[in-house]
Amino acid sequence: MSRVDAVLKGAKAQVISREKKENREVWTVEGLIHQGLKRTLFTFKGGALTDVELQYEYPNWTIERYNDRMGEIRRYFDAKYGTGKLVSRTRDNDPDVIQTLVGYQWMIGGDHTTMLELFYFSASEGRVPVDRDPFPPVRVISVCYRSL
Repeated sequence: MSRVDAVLKGAKAQVISREKKENREVWTVEGLIHQGLKRTLFTFKGGALTDVELQYEYPNWTIERYNDRMGEIRRYFDAKYGTGKLVSRTRDNDPDVIQTLVGYQWMIGGDHTTMLELFYFSASEGRVPVDRDPFPPVRVISVCYRSL
């Protein structure tokens, strides 16, 4: 944990929160420089780094651009690690909030000790009152590296 902390300080990133959850500690970090990277979650178990999740948001992108980017990333991982397994494809059309979640998973490493996950999540208003504009949609592409 101290090594990750030192690297983050060197990169001038900010640890926004450090939350203890069961037997894990999750750090939410902002300020790492990569196009579209909104935040990074570092998860530690027993003081050892087990997960790194990169969350990308592009406020000016259309849903089509998100879909294109998701496809580009998936094809890259498929070429590098073999065909990913579809682990989620849901759409909830609640009248108030429309949510979509699509996720893929790859097992990597000779003995499959690392799992790579790629998710797309979106949420937007369903019904919008006539007296106001709709809230902007939330769209996130998440890449998670997890040590098993």
